Amino acid sequence: MTNITLFASALVALVTAAAAEPPPGTVLFQLPLGPITLTNADSNGSALKSFALPIEHLRGTRVSLSALIKARDISAKPQPWNGVKLMLKIETPGRTEWPQPTVPVGTFDWRSVSSRIVIPADATSAVLILGLERVTGAAEFAQVKVVLNRLVQSAPPAPPDQPIFRGHVEPRLRGAMVSPEMTEADLAVLAAQWHANLIRWQLIRSNADLRSGRSYDAWLAGLLDKTDRVLGWAKQHHVRVVLDLHSPPGGKPSEGGYVAAMGEFFTRPAAQEHFVAVWQRIARRYRGNTVIWGFDLVNEPVDDQTAEGCQDWQSLALTAGQAVREIDPERILIIEPPRWGSPAGWEDFNPLPLPRVVYSFHMYEPSRFTHQRVFDKQQSSVQYPGPIDGHMWNRDRLTQAMQPAIDFARKYRVHLYVGEFSAIRWAPGADRYLADLTSIFEEHGWDWSYHAFREWSGWSLECGSDEQDDRPVARPTSRFAVIEHWLQQN
Repeated sequence: MTNITLFASALVALVTAAAAEPPPGTVLFQLPLGPITLTNADSNGSALKSFALPIEHLRGTRVSLSALIKARDISAKPQPWNGVKLMLKIETPGRTEWPQPTVPVGTFDWRSVSSRIVIPADATSAVLILGLERVTGAAEFAQVKVVLNRLVQSAPPAPPDQPIFRGHVEPRLRGAMVSPEMTEADLAVLAAQWHANLIRWQLIRSNADLRSGRSYDAWLAGLLDKTDRVLGWAKQHHVRVVLDLHSPPGGKPSEGGYVAAMGEFFTRPAAQEHFVAVWQRIARRYRGNTVIWGFDLVNEPVDDQTAEGCQDWQSLALTAGQAVREIDPERILIIEPPRWGSPAGWEDFNPLPLPRVVYSFHMYEPSRFTHQRVFDKQQSSVQYPGPIDGHMWNRDRLTQAMQPAIDFARKYRVHLYVGEFSAIRWAPGADRYLADLTSIFEEHGWDWSYHAFREWSGWSLECGSDEQDDRPVARPTSRFAVIEHWLQQN
């Protein structure tokens, strides 16, 4: 943040040091003062107050950050993360996190706003930030507190001689995520010319379709009919399929243009019940289908705003997985962690107490490099390898970013599948980035699918590095050569 941040001391209500394991509902931090009012008249500036939290009581917990907020004339947000701030800044040795709930703009009376947040066990500091960021208007904050949901406790390690379930007998599954608009001719190119033996097939709903008023089940029915055809093509071309539920019931429109696994998916019990019913429906439809490698239960879950009466992803994944297994006992389940399916999501996730599970994550770190000018068109270019956000990013740094996934796989003796990874095609050094990433995947024996094949041109290996030209180029790109090198080994 470039604006002046005000620091204030806070009266803190804490669990006593004698309570080694405080019960859920314990208030770990509270501002007992009256309402705090902040105003801002400069849309390019901010008005913020910061409060240092007692990190020694917060490490290794999942907490609820909540407040009552009242606002007047809040202007439009330049970016989705701007606006009224009820946010934590969490520092760990390897990264900084900024978890926060979404707060609307405009004028509204007192309303409860909350977010569920994981405080990593290695966190070095946590700061509460209230105020207005790059918006004008006024906001009042009251009853601001941090409440314990649960301690983040790891399951015991697997026995050292436990076999690792891989879910297939191939040396490796390597391929790409594909567009719902994929044709059989596209798949033929991917299989015969690129030598992919895996596709990740998205059941993805656009924001526009959600606004159309069409029901979720009607949307899904049409896409499952297309899925039937795709499975037939895949069988013909000897390609395995990951069935990925990209857009669950109750999902929230994302800036990526699709309905994502957040919002009412974690705040409305009926949406979670619908989610389980959707997987029962899919399991019945494809019971015993061997073209399908596995069911990827949901894409990039974000459960930090799980409401009372709803399950967080750890619990909901088990509920849905058990429902699938009642119908198709041999079906492989593919499970991504919370926090957008990132490697860090494994830090507070436990393996499911179910057999035949493969665990998956997505790798887009550092996002300032991989997504440069995807959302912020004014962002300056960022090169790899090189200094990014205060760190030198190279192959070693990529390994460090994926260390939570590496540790999870080793501790629990499970197989990993990297369901998505990429760098935008105009990122300087994108080929080096992909080369370093894939070499790490191969070193660990992970399966993977590149994001993406003939979907949006920004991720295309067939288009060049000119940001303004989205036409396929005549000669193979250096990024394509990196991916092709491994696909040719299938």
